Order: sequence, then C-alpha cells, then structure tokens
Amino acid sequence: MSGTSKLTVVGAGAVGSSVAYAALIRESARDIALYDIAPEKTEAEVLDLAHGSFFAGSSQITGGSDIAVAADSDIVVITAGAKQRPGQTRLELAATNARIMGTLMPQLIDVAPDAVYVIVTNPCDVLTLLADESSGLPAGRVFASGTALDSSRLRWEIARRAGVSTSSVHAQIVGEHGDSEFPVWSTATIGTVPILEWRGEDGTGFDRAELERIAVDVRDAAYTVIRGKGATNYAIGLSSARIVEAVLRDEHAILPVAPVLRGEHGIDGVALSVPCVLGRHGARPIAGTPFDAEERAALQRSAESLRAVAAGLRG
Repeated sequence: MSGTSKLTVVGAGAVGSSVAYAALIRESARDIALYDIAPEKTEAEVLDLAHGSFFAGSSQITGGSDIAVAADSDIVVITAGAKQRPGQTRLELAATNARIMGTLMPQLIDVAPDAVYVIVTNPCDVLTLLADESSGLPAGRVFASGTALDSSRLRWEIARRAGVSTSSVHAQIVGEHGDSEFPVWSTATIGTVPILEWRGEDGTGFDRAELERIAVDVRDAAYTVIRGKGATNYAIGLSSARIVEAVLRDEHAILPVAPVLRGEHGIDGVALSVPCVLGRHGARPIAGTPFDAEERAALQRSAESLRAVAAGLRG
C-alpha cells in the first residue's frame, strides 16, 4: 500500500459503504474518505467503519457531506445515484443519474484534479462516457468498473461446476455492463486447458449449450440478488477495492473495465468493457486482445446499444 494514497468513495449507500468497508479491511488505500450529501447517514457510516479500524490494519477513514473531504484524492470511486425502480426504463434511470453525475464531476475535479475516476453508478458505461466528455481529463483517467464483477461471477460459476479454484479459471465478460454483455469463450481456459476441452475427474466437461446457460446465469445474477435482498453490494465493494489497488499500486494489472474507447477494436466514442491495463495512468485498453468473428460482432452490437442510450440522453 502506498504511504500517501487517498481514496474517496462518493455515495454512502449500500454500495458506497461496501466499497469503503472492503477498501478498509484490504488496506487498499492509506486514507479513505466517504462523501455523501446526507450528513447524518455519512457520519454514521464513517463512525461505524472507524470504530472497527483497530482490526483492519493501518488505513484511516474520514468523511462528511462537504465535497472538500475529497480534496487531493488519488482515486475517486463514484457510487452515488438513484436505483432503478420497478417499471422504470434504463433510459429513465440513465437520465436521472446523468443529472447527478453532471453536478458531481465539476465539483470533484475542482478539489481532486489529479485523481483517477471510477464510475460504479449504473448505467455505468453511459455515465462514464458523459463524465469523460465533461471532465477534460486525459484518456483513461475516467472509466467504469464495467464487467470486472461480471467476470468474477463467470469465473465462480465455471469453477463451481468444474470443481476447481476460481483462481484457476481464466475467462472474462466484455461489452456492456448489462444485457448485451458476453463471455469471451474463444480464449477461456481452466488452467491451461481450453474450456471446451476440459474434462473433470468423472470425465464430464462443458459443451456449447452449457456455456450459453452459464452466460445467461451470469448476466442475470444481479437480478437474483436484488430480488432477494434489494441490492448487490458486497461483491461490487470487493471488485471496486481490487480496482483501487491496481491503480494506486500502479500494478499494470489487467482487468475488464470500461474507459471510453478511441478506435480500439474498431470502436470509437463509447465506454465499453474490454481487457485493460490498470495503473496510475488509469485504464488503457489492450488493442491486441483477440476476439473471434462472433465475439467481434457481439462487441459491436454492445457498442451500438450503448450508443443508442447515450443518443437518447442527448435528445
């Protein structure tokens, strides 16, 4: 952990508090600040986290309802926004959260002009495009958490069915963080074995039909959690903390996150999750990532879906 690293989490709801908690116990940053416009809620969350800091290593946590708590941040994770209501369209949610983001970004950049910005608020891909356009920051300094969590869900599901450790599964979800996302099966492996060639101890493996079922299960996993408990928060907290670590430690780790693409994979002007190198520079897409013809077409469809939402917001 860097001795001078500072993380600010914007939003003290279930997701933001989980990001702060995960970062605290993982010691993702030396200083952690929690910002929200609700003073009583924010103070309560900060106190609850601070009271347990004795058990969590050397990280310190502060916070409040004044944007100044974000001053001099090295990285800012934005979770603030409205949740999707029953019957509300994705475009309606995007419009509401775009207004929130439009107010937040200038204020944050004013106090933390050198930070890397990670957008978690949904729809994160579209909001990242808007935040990037308004920020004036260099390419890659604003990006969405994207499909980093979806990829973790995918690896967990494959590992569970194959009877191996999740760390031995190498597979990623790319595209939109949403309905048009898809797994990159063409390069997926268990250990060094291509996924379609894998055979367990009992001789069973994966066929195309099962892989498609897994893809659907992963895509719909968040809906299952939300139906049961109202929100997803622990897993996104952990995945966000991992992103924070990769940036603050300048790891040059590779994760599928969503910066605005500028010609990579033949796509321009859309924030879309693809494998990226993460470090103090932010997120840099890996231009040489291999996709087969079907996957390239799916990536283009995902881009067009997001482009349509962005166009709808612009009227």
